[in-house]
Amino acid sequence: MGQNTSILDLHPGLVWGFAITVVIMLLLDLGVFNKKSHEVSSKEATIWSIVWISLSMVFSGVVYWVYNSDLGPNSHSIAIEKFTQYQAAYWVEKALSVDNLFVFILVFGFFKVPKYLHHKVLFWGIIGALIFRAVFIFAGIGLINLTYLPEMNIFGKAVQINIVMALFGLFLVYAGIKSWGGGDDDDDEDYSNTAGAKLIKSFWKVSDNYDGDKFFTIQNGIKMATPLLVVVGVIEFTDVLFAVDSIPAIFAISNDPFILYTSNIFAILGLRSLYFLLANFIYMFSKLPYGLAVILSFIGVKMLIAPWIHISSPVSLGIVGGVLVISVILSLIFPDKKDEEKEKIEE
Repeated sequence: MGQNTSILDLHPGLVWGFAITVVIMLLLDLGVFNKKSHEVSSKEATIWSIVWISLSMVFSGVVYWVYNSDLGPNSHSIAIEKFTQYQAAYWVEKALSVDNLFVFILVFGFFKVPKYLHHKVLFWGIIGALIFRAVFIFAGIGLINLTYLPEMNIFGKAVQINIVMALFGLFLVYAGIKSWGGGDDDDDEDYSNTAGAKLIKSFWKVSDNYDGDKFFTIQNGIKMATPLLVVVGVIEFTDVLFAVDSIPAIFAISNDPFILYTSNIFAILGLRSLYFLLANFIYMFSKLPYGLAVILSFIGVKMLIAPWIHISSPVSLGIVGGVLVISVILSLIFPDKKDEEKEKIEE
């Protein structure tokens, strides 16, 4: 069994186990624990954060067990590699997704969305993410497999360069450099004119006011979309934009679509509870955007040098984790006074 062996080749039924787990958790989330729209407390957000992170960690253990259960001589080393691929992809997506939280806060503030409706918006936003991420990941892997150049000798070594991976690498280095300290550019953005908002408005007239947690309302006998549906459209479009960074980044970690998709989805599913947990304290992580810029640039460089130098998943995981920890520590030691004062004013 080689390191390129897909987990689906070993246990095809695992995809059904993953799908059933996700569906059950979403049904419990929407139909039982959040049947009525309400403002999510810090306690509830903490519990759900622990649940989602625990589920993802358990699943990474399943990934290790599946590969290690094969009795081949290299099973353990391959299982460790796949386990760390999953962990690295999960934490990279988790880290880059935190950047979404800054935008979510701005979007909710711009549209003046009542706090008790935040959960519903994020829930339906994640349903869209489940679909779009699957398309991006599986299409991306297929495209990468089709774009390898013939083997050639460069810098005294026979290498096989992949055009798509090289382009992704250049893009991520550029994105990392561009995003360095550039987190304030969205503060004055008019989210009512984004592509997501325009798409909703092209199909329906939009009412001026919210109607509880309804996406549609009737005014003067005319069916109209409420601003809540516009917000969902904006959140969906925002996630697609962020996927342009995060999806290429995880391609540098593994070429196994199942590992990439499951780690990605578990990270996204936990994003809602993380939002409610951190929304009131996001100003305390002012240095995190710098850490994310470093991570993007590192992954881009990893893609570019991959034909010559292989950086293993455990090393990548250590670097990503180290950058995140350092950026959070620096945020706490050297808080951004401007953001702190802004937060106090908003309170």
